Amino acid sequence: MKRIALSTLSLALLGVAGVAHAQSSVTLYGVLDESIQYVNNSTPHGGALFQMFGGNLQGNRFGLKGTEDLGGGLKAIFQLENGFDINTGKLGQGGRMFGRQAYVGLTHDAYGTFTAGRQYDPLVDMVQPLTGDNYFGSTFATPGDVDNNDNSSRTNNALKYVSPVFAGFQFEGLYALGGTAGSTGSGQSWGAAATYATGPFSVAGGYFSMSNNRATAVVRTTGWTSTSDGMFDSNFPTAAGINAAYATASRIGIASVAVQYVTGPWTGNLSYSNAQYYHDGSSTFGQTQKYNVGRAYLGYQVTPAALVGIGYAYTKGHGDSSATYNQVSLGGDYNLSKRTDFYLVGAWQHASGEQRVPGVGGTLESATASIGSYGNQSSTSNQVMVSLGIRHKF
Repeated sequence: MKRIALSTLSLALLGVAGVAHAQSSVTLYGVLDESIQYVNNSTPHGGALFQMFGGNLQGNRFGLKGTEDLGGGLKAIFQLENGFDINTGKLGQGGRMFGRQAYVGLTHDAYGTFTAGRQYDPLVDMVQPLTGDNYFGSTFATPGDVDNNDNSSRTNNALKYVSPVFAGFQFEGLYALGGTAGSTGSGQSWGAAATYATGPFSVAGGYFSMSNNRATAVVRTTGWTSTSDGMFDSNFPTAAGINAAYATASRIGIASVAVQYVTGPWTGNLSYSNAQYYHDGSSTFGQTQKYNVGRAYLGYQVTPAALVGIGYAYTKGHGDSSATYNQVSLGGDYNLSKRTDFYLVGAWQHASGEQRVPGVGGTLESATASIGSYGNQSSTSNQVMVSLGIRHKF
C-alpha cells in the first residue's frame, strides 16, 4: 500500500511540474455597458419609450480565454464568452451559457489559427471592423441588421481557419456542419473573407452563406433553424422587424466589402453589402428578397480621450418587398480612463415603400422605421433614438 501511495504521489508531482513548465495563462475579462434610452413612436399609437438599455457600444459580457505553450511555436487556445442583460441578469443569445463565443483550437505564428466551436463568421471578423458599427455599436448598424453588420448571428458547430498576416494580407475560412443524418448540406453554414492593410489604408471583403434546415418535413411556420443564428430582431407588439417576414428563407447569402482610411485624427470608411433571403416551397414569402446596403462613417479624435463620429446607412429592399430605409447616426465617446468611458449616441431613420408582415399570408404594408439592430419597430415611417450611457471594461 505504501508503494502504491508513493507512486501515485510521484506521478502527481511530475504532472504538476509538467504544467508549471508549459507556460499557460487564463484571463478573465468582461464589458459592462449601460444607458438611459429614449425612443419615439414606440407603441402602435405613437407613444415614446424611456428605458434602461444595456449594450449600445458593446454587448454586455464576461469571459475566459487562455493559451498553453505546446512548444515549437504551437499553442493551444480557448475562449468562453457569456452574454447577459445587465438590467435583469438574464442570459443573452437565447439563454445560452456561453452564447457569444465558445471554442478551442491551435495557433502558430507561421501557420495560422484553427478553432472549433461556436464562433463569429468571416464577415464579422474582417469586414465589420471597417464600419461605423465598430466604433459606436448598434446605433450605427445597418437597419434591421439585415446583413449581420452588428453581429446578431453567430455560428454553431463551426470549423474556422485564420491565416497569418502576409505583407498586410490575411484571409479566413469557416465551415459549420449541419449535423443532420442523411442530409449533409441541410442547416450548414460556410464563408470566407480577406483583408489587406498598408499604412493608413485598409480594405476587406467576403461572402457568408447560412442554410435553413430543410432535411425533414418542414412546414411554412417553422421559421429559422440553422447552425447560424438568424438576424430577425423584433420587439414590436404586433408585427415586423425590417426582415422578420423572411425567417422561413431556405438560405441567406451575404456579400460584403469595406474600405477605410485613417489620416491624423480623422477616420473614414465606406462599405457595401448585398444580402439575399432565398425562397423555396417551405417559405411564407413568394420570391427571393434582396437588400442592398451602403454605409459611410467619419470619425474625429478630438483629443486622446474624446471621439465623435457621424454615420449614414442606406438600405434598399427589392424582390418580394420594396422598402427603403435612410438612417443618420451621431455619436460621442469620452474616456475617463483606459477602462471606463461615457457616451452619447443617437439616430434618426426614415422608411418608405412597403415591407411584408411576417407569417403565412403576410401582406405588404407601408414600411415603418426600426433603427439599427434594436428591433424597436416604429408606429410611423420615422424614428428617433438617443442613448446616454457608461461603459466599463475589465
